[in-house]
Amino acid sequence: MLLRELDGAIGVLYRDNEVDGVRPRFSMALIGLADHGPMTIRNLAEFTNVTHGAMSQSVKAMKAAGMVTTEPGQDARSIVVSLSDKGKSAIGFLEAEWDATEAMLAELDADLPYPLTRVISDIRSRLDQEPFQQRLARHLHARQSE
Repeated sequence: MLLRELDGAIGVLYRDNEVDGVRPRFSMALIGLADHGPMTIRNLAEFTNVTHGAMSQSVKAMKAAGMVTTEPGQDARSIVVSLSDKGKSAIGFLEAEWDATEAMLAELDADLPYPLTRVISDIRSRLDQEPFQQRLARHLHARQSE
């Protein structure tokens, strides 16, 4: 819920600043392409730490929005993604927004009695003990048994 709210707020910033066609989930991929040049979907997925399927969907959406171009890679299965002129023109804003988001989260972290970074670490630790899928299945089974 909190992540959706943050993504929604970032999306409003994009619209308010006329950064058309960009969704918050695109920013890291677009910045990566700006910093490192064209990449295959697989490399872009690894760079952004998402699945190949998720990046493939994002690339389709970014291409439809005119932010990237694609071309066949060296083998028939790979696709190389490059920034379009429209994508390049958005990079300055996206980098500024990324920096502002990190600063805002650091400020929020300092304002809280229990830092967000510690919350994330604690959640990861608990999920190492019992992964999300197992926890969800356990709760679903309990509800179905009632």
